[in-house]
Amino acid sequence: MPAKSKAQQKAAGAALSAKRGDTAKKDLKGASRDMADRMSEKELEDLAATRRKGLPEKKRD
Repeated sequence: MPAKSKAQQKAAGAALSAKRGDTAKKDLKGASRDMADRMSEKELEDLAATRRKGLPEKKRD
């Protein structure tokens, strides 16, 4: 599943880094902390691998 915004893609990248042990989980904030807890590494890889070109900064409701 591709990311729907640049913010979501960045949060997924941060969560993936923590899940792999490259960064400390205590350094995560907000959505990235929730993503690290609730999503598998494969799901995070899919979101983080989304190309950012053409994505909005934040998803509008």
